[in-house]
Amino acid sequence: MTNLIPVASDNEKNIAVLTHLGGTLFSIVPSLIVWLLKKDDSAFIGAHAREALNFQITLLIGYAISSILIYILIGFLIGGILWIANIILCIVAAIAASKGEEYRYPFTLRLIS
Repeated sequence: MTNLIPVASDNEKNIAVLTHLGGTLFSIVPSLIVWLLKKDDSAFIGAHAREALNFQITLLIGYAISSILIYILIGFLIGGILWIANIILCIVAAIAASKGEEYRYPFTLRLIS
């Protein structure tokens, strides 16, 4: 992937990494806090926090749908797939952020721009 965002300092990379990894444990909270506090200070952090926030919102929608589908038993499968996808994709995004690269989560609704 091409690097379309500005070069980032080590501190900015660390914040972006923690933003992505925080989503695995705390869902939308870390990305929302970082995006609200740092979006104007750093384009790099803002881009990563926005992407993580969009992904976590998409996951929440997916979890809501899977909780409804639990009554026909497919919700358990969908919920498990979403959980595994959250862990794997957040780790991949954190690795990209640590290298100073842009990362776009697949299958994500871009609600925050």
